[in-house]
Amino acid sequence: MEGGLDGPYQPATCYRPTIALGRHASPGDAEELWRDYEQVLDLAATLGLDGVRLSVEWARIEPHRGEIDTAALERYAQVARYAASLGLGVTAVIVDAAWPAWLGLEAWLLPWVVPHVIEQARRVVATLDSLSGVVVFASVDELVTGGFVESSSPPWRRAARADASLARKQIDSILATLVADPIVGPKIVASTRTVSLARPPGDVAASLRDATDVDEVYLRSLVKGRGPTQSPVGLLVKREGVWCVDVSEELLEALH
Repeated sequence: MEGGLDGPYQPATCYRPTIALGRHASPGDAEELWRDYEQVLDLAATLGLDGVRLSVEWARIEPHRGEIDTAALERYAQVARYAASLGLGVTAVIVDAAWPAWLGLEAWLLPWVVPHVIEQARRVVATLDSLSGVVVFASVDELVTGGFVESSSPPWRRAARADASLARKQIDSILATLVADPIVGPKIVASTRTVSLARPPGDVAASLRDATDVDEVYLRSLVKGRGPTQSPVGLLVKREGVWCVDVSEELLEALH
């Protein structure tokens, strides 16, 4: 959604190899959300949402192992503060659908990756001082099942069930460590549910009514974006350089 990733001389994610091979479209400049966050958040505040989920792109913050882009990290902190000033809660995601290329495609099987994830989580929470919550992994099932069983996400393995089990154990160990961490632990959102806005408004409304047993309901997505991790639907769109709400009356009523 932010743009500026996986292109020449840009921070590389785990999708760089398949983008280079032409198997996935590059995000390019996407919707230039990196520059326009404040405009988007102003509109988000008018939709009646309780908050926003901010995917803190690890590849942008640490484009090479041990090399931290402090300006990028501070930009995320600035965005979080701005959202909070509008009365929006801000949940940060540490690992969404992509991770830095330097971690490798098989990242969730590699023990040396574990301390790097923990360090990144601590770094984000310590710097983004306006956070109301943290989601360490946006979708463990997508990382494990999609990556090692269904071949729908990196590393695009199929029926590698033994490796899927090992990956889940490593991810679970990371989560357990961070839950007990004095910096990150108090911010972790214990349970979430994702509601796809690509479904009919009646189904969206039913999903929201049923989501009474979770701490956070995530509506995918505020902005559709471009590239391999884009969402099917976005509540806001950019037309001729201007951001605007793009929600049917039926969907808006369902959300409310």
